[in-house]
Amino acid sequence: MDRLKAMHTFVRIVEANSFTKAAATLDLPRASLTATIQQLEAYLGTRLLQRTTRTLALTSDGTAYLRQCQAILAAVDEAEAPFRASAERPRGKLRIELPGTLGRNWVVPRLGEFHRAYPEIELVLGLGDRLVDLTREGIDCAIRVGELQDSAMVARRIGNMRFLTCAAPAYLAVHGTPATLDELARHNAVLHYSGRTGRPFPWEFLVDGAVQRIDMRGAVAVNDADAYLSCGLQGLGLIQPGAYLVRGHLARGELVALLADTPPTSLPISLVYPQGRPVTPKLQVFTAWAATLFETEPGLCADGAALSTDK
Repeated sequence: MDRLKAMHTFVRIVEANSFTKAAATLDLPRASLTATIQQLEAYLGTRLLQRTTRTLALTSDGTAYLRQCQAILAAVDEAEAPFRASAERPRGKLRIELPGTLGRNWVVPRLGEFHRAYPEIELVLGLGDRLVDLTREGIDCAIRVGELQDSAMVARRIGNMRFLTCAAPAYLAVHGTPATLDELARHNAVLHYSGRTGRPFPWEFLVDGAVQRIDMRGAVAVNDADAYLSCGLQGLGLIQPGAYLVRGHLARGELVALLADTPPTSLPISLVYPQGRPVTPKLQVFTAWAATLFETEPGLCADGAALSTDK
């Protein structure tokens, strides 16, 4: 029995949560995978998977062995990657999950340059704000905005999303322009709530190096960034969109930036992929490309460049 191959087979079965799906991914007969797992369990002297006709679950020993396999396979891949990458041209299908708004407005419009550089890579993109399980759904990597919760992911910081507090001139003409956070709290806001949690995103500001949260009220709440911006442009309340989204609106006078000396808190932008999965040449080149993706936009770059709110 090739133990390294058996480990790889075991990991792929767990990731796919199915012998049949793993067999299709590995291009092997299902019976071959079943025999490999039986041999592996016999060699280890323990049951790794509880199997029925409908379900597949790890045993406690299987969970512990999975972690060891992922670490070993990652170490092998790291040792081989420099040599393999120099000889292997990036090609094949690369599945990527993107945040909906950032993907539509920034990443997708720039994919042409990546495709021209690597025409043999087939990109399969998912856009949305659902927290996708990359391992279970067979996703190679994802770009995520916000603090990361999943410690089973390898993460690389590639940007920093900054926000601006703004309003339409029509709103300010009726309600006045807030000059302090205390005044801001007395205004109406368009509330942007998470489709995942159902809760509004908080309004948080950096004040003397500390985070101060303002509880805003509003008559309109939406769970879509485009609708959120549209409500703000119509004067339905103050908004706090991503700075990169409103640069043109500010320049045309359709929005006015507020409280320039009291910026909202920012959120990290990270590229993540599952631990223990081989870092293929196609993933390597996409990771390198994504690391440069936000360098030219002050509202997204990672280095803290000054963010201008001038028209």
